[in-house]
Amino acid sequence: MKTAIFAALLATASLAASAQVSKWQIDPAHSEADFSIRHMGISNVHGHFGNLNGTLTLDEKDITKSEVNATIDIGTVDTGVAQRDTDLKSAEFFEVDKYPQMSFVSKSLTNNNGQQELTGDLTIHGVTKSVTLALDGPSKEQLDPYGKTRRAFSATTTIRRQDFGLVWKGTLKSGDAVIGDDVKVELDIELIKQ
Repeated sequence: MKTAIFAALLATASLAASAQVSKWQIDPAHSEADFSIRHMGISNVHGHFGNLNGTLTLDEKDITKSEVNATIDIGTVDTGVAQRDTDLKSAEFFEVDKYPQMSFVSKSLTNNNGQQELTGDLTIHGVTKSVTLALDGPSKEQLDPYGKTRRAFSATTTIRRQDFGLVWKGTLKSGDAVIGDDVKVELDIELIKQ
């Protein structure tokens, strides 16, 4: 009898623990990765990537145990100038034919007095480096008109493009010199509960 009661208590505790962990899918239609980079050291060029995909495993009880796995389609790069976007996608820079996606896999999440930082491996252009993002969120759950539960979060970081082998390989010899190295990144991610 004691064994049965113990087993029931264990099962109840296990169900309660699993209820604290939820799975979320990135909604590409409502998510975006924006960036800015200096041009000739005097102005900022802004752009964004679309077609973000991935998952969040959210541990409500201990958010530091949450995990993120995401990809971005580099072919969606948009700086508002068609010729520049074509050049960026070409073999002279991103080499989209060879490296069509960038990816992020989280390694740790810290929460110090509400200041959350997500560290993980970012892979761009075949090169993987550790990056840390400052997080805002996740938001409270919100039910959409179709009955789906949604949440969102924002994140920011700065990366160095040359760390990922992103150098201008075009015929214009000064091309790489006019592109800043520091890239400011802002992410707005909306998720749907699975």
